[in-house]
Amino acid sequence: MSYVPLERVIDKAGGSVYKLVILASSRALEIAEGLPPLISNVDKQTKCTKISLMEIAEEKVFLNKS
Repeated sequence: MSYVPLERVIDKAGGSVYKLVILASSRALEIAEGLPPLISNVDKQTKCTKISLMEIAEEKVFLNKS
């Protein structure tokens, strides 16, 4: 998967681009700090931001609505 379309991930963030950015950036930071990706088949060259968007698209990471 080389591109994660906005349409696949925007609904998972409550329809808000701003919430999506916060969710993706916080997960990307976790991955950069050493936490393993929640999805398989990820190259070592794949950037943390792309991995986080792929995780959101596959519903492995979600927005806490509290």
